[in-house]
Amino acid sequence: MTGTPTVRVAADPADLEACFAVRKDVFVQEQGVDEAIEYDVYDAAAVHVLALGADGTPLGTGRLLTGEAAVAKTGADASVGSLGRLAVSRRARGLGIGAALVRAIEDAARARGLAAVDLHAQTQALGFYERLGYAAYGPEFLDADMPHRAMRRAL
Repeated sequence: MTGTPTVRVAADPADLEACFAVRKDVFVQEQGVDEAIEYDVYDAAAVHVLALGADGTPLGTGRLLTGEAAVAKTGADASVGSLGRLAVSRRARGLGIGAALVRAIEDAARARGLAAVDLHAQTQALGFYERLGYAAYGPEFLDADMPHRAMRRAL
């Protein structure tokens, strides 16, 4: 891959389609998540971020939930956002795109006055999030039949 990827907030329906395509590739096809649970009621109000290659190819995505949607996901108060659905296509892994997506979601959270960001990390991804300043809390739980842990980072 050549050129520097760009990461930005999804701006239009085409961007959202690109976000959903990455999620389908990573979660549904690669990890076997049921498509019926991958897309949910939270997608409509979420802030979606998108990583694009220099040629415009979608490489990664993630979303930020705020307000009542975040409270429903995290169980915290409305000052805490919920980072979720972070996915990087297989061919783009190891290039720092995941970290850039997390930082873009944190920037969006800060811009909305949030004090912290929570997420539910697949257990195998704990180290990735720990390197970005997140701390795990609470017991392991299953989500989409995969072990997860809740994590939080103050902004």
